[in-house]
Amino acid sequence: MLQSTRAIRRAKPVQRVLYVADLISTIVGKTAAWLIIALMTVVVIEVFKRYLFNAPTAWIFDLNNMLYGTVFMLCGAYTLAQNAHVRGDFLYGSFKPRTQATLDLILYVVFFLPGIGALVYAGLHYAQDSWRILEHSNVTADGPPVYPFKTVIPIAGVLVLIQGLAEMLRCVVCLKSGVWPPRLKDVAELDVIEEQLANSEYVDEDTRKAAIARAHAIDETARQRGMGGDLNT
Repeated sequence: MLQSTRAIRRAKPVQRVLYVADLISTIVGKTAAWLIIALMTVVVIEVFKRYLFNAPTAWIFDLNNMLYGTVFMLCGAYTLAQNAHVRGDFLYGSFKPRTQATLDLILYVVFFLPGIGALVYAGLHYAQDSWRILEHSNVTADGPPVYPFKTVIPIAGVLVLIQGLAEMLRCVVCLKSGVWPPRLKDVAELDVIEEQLANSEYVDEDTRKAAIARAHAIDETARQRGMGGDLNT
């Protein structure tokens, strides 16, 4: 987190906006990921209760669905921030960065914005209706309340929308510069390298600067290739 904050402070205004969006998505995603432990614990306890003590819990199926659904939705923006969503790279990976950015921007406008906008709009109504009637699950008798879970739908939609707008801004930056702008995780990792080299007693100043410059060059090359771009084109 310290490296991320440092990177945000040093960045230019447009890049700072991208980093802030990345940071929000990262904090929410990593926090929500802890629910996986809760989900695993619930499943393990239920298996023991069901098969060793013959005492199954009626509402455990609902709870599992809500825990898994919450993780799935709240980690969506984080996955987008990490450029980790599945996509077919067979042709995309051979395109130049500007071609990739053009294609991405078109797809974001045509498909992403309407889809996520509909998710936020519909999710907000689902949540409002659920809270108004204090909705409970009807899968089992005396099911658990689902209105807190349905509230996650519009929240997750807004988070994905924010990150999506940041990705669209990335496309615009790439169209202007010809290279993809860095993501927060990239600069945070480089800051760790710089900090470790700075504290080393066995590396002189010239060697440290050369190592940091080399690390930046390797990171930039790997990042552009990861996006499918070629720095020489």
